[in-house]
Amino acid sequence: MPRQILQLTVALAGVRPPVWRRVLVPGGYTLDRVHRVVQHAMGWRDCHLHSFEIDGRQYGEPDPDGELAVRDELDVRLDAVVGKGSRFHYTYDFGDWWEHALLVEDVCTADPDERYPACLDGDRACPPEDVGGPAGYAALLAALADPAHPEHRAMGEWVGAGFDPDAFDAARTSTLLRRLC
Repeated sequence: MPRQILQLTVALAGVRPPVWRRVLVPGGYTLDRVHRVVQHAMGWRDCHLHSFEIDGRQYGEPDPDGELAVRDELDVRLDAVVGKGSRFHYTYDFGDWWEHALLVEDVCTADPDERYPACLDGDRACPPEDVGGPAGYAALLAALADPAHPEHRAMGEWVGAGFDPDAFDAARTSTLLRRLC
């Protein structure tokens, strides 16, 4: 039986200009693997907790203390909980609270000559880890854009010379996804 592939758009909520990705993910992936796809596609480093919300249910890594009521993401296949047109959410880093809106744009049969997951498109670099959520990222961008800003130098040093908020390379991202997911 041919494998089912879901085309997802992943958009970071609360960030302007928009940061988003379009990825192809096997429907048989469990949500823990979808988590890894989102991490690598967006550019996160998987340093923090995360969860999915699908149809009002929370999925993630089970909390050993039982404080977070989540279903185990290892037990749930993507194609069992979403289909074409489905919308769901992924939250990363409960301190910075990065919310991602996901949309299943299409469902198709896997191309036998293609490797999955894959990144088809996207725009802009992911915010750096621990920047302080959408408000902290907006402050960082404002400081970097204005050489007269009192935090321009400090923020530039903190984020590093290699950070370009406008940069995104879908082909490089696909290569990372195939290696790491």
